Amino acid sequence: MAFQQLDPPLPVHVLDKGAGYAFAVIDYGQEHNLIWVTAINETGEIWCAPNPRVRMQANWTMGRAKPAAVAASAGECSAPAAALQAEPIEKPN
Repeated sequence: MAFQQLDPPLPVHVLDKGAGYAFAVIDYGQEHNLIWVTAINETGEIWCAPNPRVRMQANWTMGRAKPAAVAASAGECSAPAAALQAEPIEKPN
C-alpha cells in the first residue's frame, strides 16, 4: 500500500458527492482502484472515492472540457442528484 499526499491539492468532482479538492491518493496495488481522499467543498465532508467515481474539473486554459457526467450540472461546481447516475462498482474479494 502507498499513501501519497498531493501538494497542491487537485480540484476534482466526485460523482454523487460534488466538487472538492483531492489532497491524497491511496494505492492498494495492481488489483485495486486508486482511492482519492477528497474534501467536498459544499459539505466539508472527507470522502475516499474510488478512481471510477472521480473526474478532473474543467480547465479552459488546459483545453479540458467539463466531463459528460458533470456537464449536466446546473452550476459550475455541483449537479442535481437526478443528473448523475450511480454506476455499480465491483469490489475485489
